[in-house]
Amino acid sequence: MATLPLLPDRGTKLVGIARLASHGETLRQGHAVEYFTLPSRSLLNRTTSARVPFTWTINPYRGCEFACKYCYARYTHEFMEMHDGADFEQKIYVKQHAAGLLRQELGQVKPGEEIAIGTATDPYQPAEKHYEVTRAILEELTRHQGLKLGIITKSNLVLRDIDLLKKIARQNHLGVHVTITTLNVDLARMLEPRAPRPDLRLDAVRELNLAGIQVGVNCSPVLPGITDSPRDLEAVVRATAKAGGQNVFANPLFLKPCSAAVFFPFLEKEFPQLAENYRRRYQGSAFLPKAYSQRLSQLMSRLREKYGLQRNSGRDHGQMPAVATAETQLELF
Repeated sequence: MATLPLLPDRGTKLVGIARLASHGETLRQGHAVEYFTLPSRSLLNRTTSARVPFTWTINPYRGCEFACKYCYARYTHEFMEMHDGADFEQKIYVKQHAAGLLRQELGQVKPGEEIAIGTATDPYQPAEKHYEVTRAILEELTRHQGLKLGIITKSNLVLRDIDLLKKIARQNHLGVHVTITTLNVDLARMLEPRAPRPDLRLDAVRELNLAGIQVGVNCSPVLPGITDSPRDLEAVVRATAKAGGQNVFANPLFLKPCSAAVFFPFLEKEFPQLAENYRRRYQGSAFLPKAYSQRLSQLMSRLREKYGLQRNSGRDHGQMPAVATAETQLELF
């Protein structure tokens, strides 16, 4: 296989992940998506943000073919000197020797520290069907005990690995969260063009629950004026409870500049009446005002209580008093 020269020659020496990516070999091309090998020096990544409830992350791939319009993780390709937002969904890097690296690095994890799998790219995106990096990681995790693990995905491909998930859960604390931002199939197809349908994701929640795996739903990001009506959010919570999910959490849209470059053209095309409000409210910040986050948290708290679901401490922003009513539309910002 010939090396594909992805990175332009700027007359400077590439270093770090950019240099490694430049030596990646093309694995397959098709459907406007290209796969490349990525020689990796490590797999575990320590988080530095106080906003997240986990200490370590594992992302088996760089880039994600699901092409979600709101995806915050597009910036990760910038580390490889790729500044076109479309590269994130069209140039997918497959991490090599992942299981071996994990075996060497697990000693860094202290008791009680959570490892989250799939925080920046989906561990069950289409590449996983061919390269099985996530499965290799799970096979390694079956050899360990006492770990605190979380997996987040938009794909029902996670059901392929129920055998391994059951083994891991017997000797570790394991939770799986399936992301469902909306039950509206047409809207989901617009927002998450290449991800499995919402009903297939709910089926995955149901099957994981029946297999004895702790499973819940991630209803994030919540998009103001698009997916944030109490009726729509309640539909997700109700469906989660019906499918046997133990918990559900939701956070508002986090919009970094690299994400905005893809999201705003989409917004202007599909929801032009919202574009100006979004531009004004996200100007100068990737986050919405705290008041919006608190109102969302209050609504989700009420809905969890209504349907008998657990509260995910630390996952929703703001306090949780049940003061919002499901009859009151969440106003944009």
